[in-house]
Amino acid sequence: MRKVTSLNSFDRIKLLADSRRMDILRLLMASPATLTHLARTLKRSPAWIRHHILALESANLVEVGEIRKTGKVTEKYYRARADALLLQEIILPKTKKPAVIFSGSHDIALEGIAEHLEKHVTLLSLPVGSLDGLVNLRQGLCQISGSHLLDVTGEYNTPFVRHLFPDRDVEIVTLAYRTQGLMLATGNPGGVKRIGDVARSGVRFVNRNPGSGTRLWFDTELKRLKIPAAKINGYNREVKTHTEAAALIAAHKADASLGLQAAAHQYGLDFIPLFEERYDLILPRENEKILMPLLDYLQTAAFRNELNTLTGYNTSHSGEQIPL
Repeated sequence: MRKVTSLNSFDRIKLLADSRRMDILRLLMASPATLTHLARTLKRSPAWIRHHILALESANLVEVGEIRKTGKVTEKYYRARADALLLQEIILPKTKKPAVIFSGSHDIALEGIAEHLEKHVTLLSLPVGSLDGLVNLRQGLCQISGSHLLDVTGEYNTPFVRHLFPDRDVEIVTLAYRTQGLMLATGNPGGVKRIGDVARSGVRFVNRNPGSGTRLWFDTELKRLKIPAAKINGYNREVKTHTEAAALIAAHKADASLGLQAAAHQYGLDFIPLFEERYDLILPRENEKILMPLLDYLQTAAFRNELNTLTGYNTSHSGEQIPL
């Protein structure tokens, strides 16, 4: 089976922004060809093709795969060095302080942490959910991730980290324990008291994105209760953060969602607690140096005092390392 290669050099991606070079590269991915063959296919002169081949060669994207001699004629057959390319590059602000990308499950406390660390590091957020955040960390698309994935063994996060990073030295640090439950419109006009009640026809639900720890917990609970997703009005209506869900309920555009007690409190919503979860930060140890201001802050009394102002946060294990 042929393979896809990741291309994460900005200069090489920029070179492929020229559609003519992209066309040549795609043809060479399909099969080797000479300058004459390419010129005939693209209806261009061999000299024109050669100019772009040289640029692709200099970027190590194509190479001479074979040289054939027929009488006095020598022909070079060029080929692409990759069967297919996945283009990915993150463009970060250029400042004296380091820019760090956080990708994973949304957490309200991280917003305050980012403000506190603004003098030392720029913390940029890419909320995609716990599972996709770990995938992004594995692929080098972020430097730190946040997760609250509950495994069938009853363990939080560690089984998923072991599975995704079997060959990497990874550190897991607990940010906090958080209370999750049903966020409800003020006064709870729908009379929702438990998860099963969100399947009532008159209840407008707003869901979290696939791959988020909250969504995975919700789907597991629906399966346990034998409630078909199709029975829930709004199951396919998805948002990426707890605060987005709370804002929709506060604006009377939804009646219920599963989310953080802190988000419900922030928007003046009713709340029914369902479970407490462990939310961890995950980072490769190679990123420790750039993330040291964040890791140091987690050990301070100031951090715990700030976290204690958020309803539903338990700081008794904040800053602790979780063994893998």
